[in-house]
Amino acid sequence: MSETDEKKSDQNEANGSANEPAVSSHDAAQEEAAKWKNEYLYLKAEFENYKRNNIKERSDLLKFGAERVARDILEVVDNFERALQTKISPETIQNFKVGIEMTAKELKDVLAKHGISEVPSEGQPFNPAHHEAISSEPTMAVPVGHVSRVFKKPYKLHDKIIRMGQVVVASKPEESN
Repeated sequence: MSETDEKKSDQNEANGSANEPAVSSHDAAQEEAAKWKNEYLYLKAEFENYKRNNIKERSDLLKFGAERVARDILEVVDNFERALQTKISPETIQNFKVGIEMTAKELKDVLAKHGISEVPSEGQPFNPAHHEAISSEPTMAVPVGHVSRVFKKPYKLHDKIIRMGQVVVASKPEESN
């Protein structure tokens, strides 16, 4: 072999050994990219499942969220139906009245158990966030601008008004001569 051939052979060996690490780092980078891609696809699928389950849970909550309230109210309905089956006579009217009052209290207790409460109104200052004024009346029974009568009581669910009250607001009585 000539001296130039030996130099070329040495260069090829050097280049070959130099190419091998470059090829192996390229392969390692591809393997790592494939690993990250698989992990990404797995997480993407997991997130899609999470979203689907979350949508189903929300749908079920909207559809069946009132189940506990309904179950408790049905107990009260049973008591009203038993009361309505009672034969009313002059002798039983007082017991009937007491039974209805107890059932009404039971209904209010069920509502309170679920965070529904009446907003006191009669004699209170008119509050447009709680009340709808359906009229006014001259009276001295309560101060001007206060609720003198309630047609529909306002109710709130926790801190949110769920039904506005319909009220009559006191106005200044006309002075007679």
